[in-house]
Formats: sequence, structure tokens, C-alpha cells
Amino acid sequence: MAGIEIITVERRSELRDFIDLPWKIYGEYPHWVPPLKKEVRRLLDPGRHPFWEFSERILFLARRGTETVGRIAGIIDGHHNEFHGEQMGIWGFFECSDDPEAASALFSSVEAWVRRKGMTFLRGPLNPSINYEAGLLIDGFEYPPALMMPYNPPYYPRLIESCGFSKEKELFSFMIDGEYRLPGWLDRLAQRLAGKKGIRIRPFRLKDPVPELALVREIFNDCWSGNWGYVPLSDHEIREIGKSMVQIADPDLAFFIYYEDDPAGVCVILPDVNPLLKRLNGHIGLAGLLKFLLYRREITGLRGLLFGIKEKYRQMGLPLVVFRHLYEVVRKNEKYRSMELGWTLEDNESINFLVEEAGARIHKKYCIYRKAV
Repeated sequence: MAGIEIITVERRSELRDFIDLPWKIYGEYPHWVPPLKKEVRRLLDPGRHPFWEFSERILFLARRGTETVGRIAGIIDGHHNEFHGEQMGIWGFFECSDDPEAASALFSSVEAWVRRKGMTFLRGPLNPSINYEAGLLIDGFEYPPALMMPYNPPYYPRLIESCGFSKEKELFSFMIDGEYRLPGWLDRLAQRLAGKKGIRIRPFRLKDPVPELALVREIFNDCWSGNWGYVPLSDHEIREIGKSMVQIADPDLAFFIYYEDDPAGVCVILPDVNPLLKRLNGHIGLAGLLKFLLYRREITGLRGLLFGIKEKYRQMGLPLVVFRHLYEVVRKNEKYRSMELGWTLEDNESINFLVEEAGARIHKKYCIYRKAV
């Protein structure tokens, strides 16, 4: 058997191999949902995607003979390191056949690169940061992924741990499905809270997204600044993320929570378009538009992407108002049959308790790994 060769991605053909590799890895995994190749290419492009305005990356391929068997990205997130005062390197975009030698060579290449850059530890997978796709699936392989949630073969944790990485954090996603009913105690309390003077819900103005996205960024950076791993979103990043969000958002499920005239929180629930992405198989165009028209009825799930209440309003019970609002919207819209909420941190006990009390159950678990370099 030929040995492993590590190649730094520099040519267009090598980038194409990097982007195409998952189609080889996931042939026997029917739940995998292919990403749009043009979106992956844009996300990886330092000249186009705003994440790279303050970050840098390197891409590696592992080849055994003429066959590409693995890939990985080494990343340095300047905003994270500045905000936390750390020297953190990131690994992400990892895909690999069940080949421990290839995996070891890929991780060794990233470790050497971040060490040369002065980093002291590696964290991942982050694709490319905590604000995008994060974590490795470790429980729930029998279910397809929701929109913007990772999916990977069951052998990935073994490969990663064999390279010296250990768990740093677990992430949970929750599921609400079937004949869900809002618990009576929550419904009664939420009704009383919603009737209080000054509390109201305002839908997104999708026809004027720029100021709406700026407000999302303001609330996000207030709500999450104390959370583990938090990285502030830049103005350019939120606009980039918002482009895709606005295209698929349901205005009844993306809204702000106000107390008097102050935006107190934000909630963004998106239609889970992954069944359609699966049919597109990485490409969109005229055929993709036709598939959208033919198969849009398959979009029956929702993904809870973002929900936060500003610190100064967290004792007012506003999450209960939001739960009731969502329940009423979904109940009246028969096309949605399930909602995946998450992710949340394993040790965010207050929000996890509240979500479970509202009738959701833990659906999947993900892991973020760490290693000193």
C-alpha cells in the first residue's frame, strides 16, 4: 500500500479535490446532506468571504498514491484570539476515509502550521468558527442533519481521539415533533406575561434586511458575550450570513422581542431546506429551480437557529412568551411537523432545563475537541 502524502492546497485542481472529497466519503451514508459547492468555495475564499478579513487559513489534502483520502483546514480566528486573549488555532472542514495514518498526517500538518504561527492549542471542528457550523456528531447518527448542523461518519470520533484530542465541550440539539402540546403551566404563565404592558413581538422586515441584520448583530453581541467560545460577529459577517437567511426565512418565525421601545431579544427559526439540498446534490441552476418547484413540499421541518434575550431582561420570563408565540404559529401552519432547536452548551443548565420543561427532548449530541500544541 502506498504511503500518505500531504499536499498544501494551492492550485485550482487541488481546491476542487478538497471540495469534492465528501462525495467519496459519504457514499454509504444516506443521511448525509451535500452542501452547495459554490457556497463552500465562497466560504473558503479569502478574497470573497468576510471571515478572512481578520483570519487566515491553510488547506491540506492527504493522498495515498493518486487517490485523495482526506482533507483538513488549519485556521486562526483573529477576533477570537483578540477577544479572549488566547493563542488558539482551529481545525475544521475535516473529512477522511477510515484511515488512521491519513488522519494523523493531516492533524500533524495543522499542528505544525499553528505552532509556527505562535498558537498554543488547537480546537475543533469549527468550520471556520463557532459562529458557523461547529462540532462533531457523536450521538444521533440515525437521523439526518438539520440545516447548518454537522453530520459525519461514526468512526470520526475514533480517528480524532487517536490523534491526541480530547473532549472540551458537548453541544446538544433538541427536537419537538409529532403531536406536540405546550405544557399547561407554561401556556398559562406565558399568557399572563404576554399581557404585560410593553411586551410585544415584531416580525422581521424581510424587504429591508440591512437594518434588521444590524439589529440582530447588536442583540447577538449583547446576549452571547458571556458564553463559552463567544466571538463577536462583524458587520460584514452578519450581512453575509443574512443573505442566505433572508432568502428562505418565514417572516412569522423570525422576529424581535421588544420591551417598550427597546429590542430585548431575537429569535430566528428557519425552514429546514436540507431535504431540498439533498436533491440538489451540490449544484443549483435551472435544474435546481425545477427541483425546488417539484419538491418544496418536502420541507416540513424547522431549525431553531438563533434565540437570545439581553442580559438586563432575562428575569422577565420572555422565553416563555417566545415559546408560546412559536407554538401558535406552527400550530396554525400545518406544513411544519417538527423543529430542531440548537445547539446549546451541555453546561448551560438554565436554558437546557427550560427547553426540556417546554416539552423538547435531546435529539443529538456533538463534541468540540482540544489539544495542546
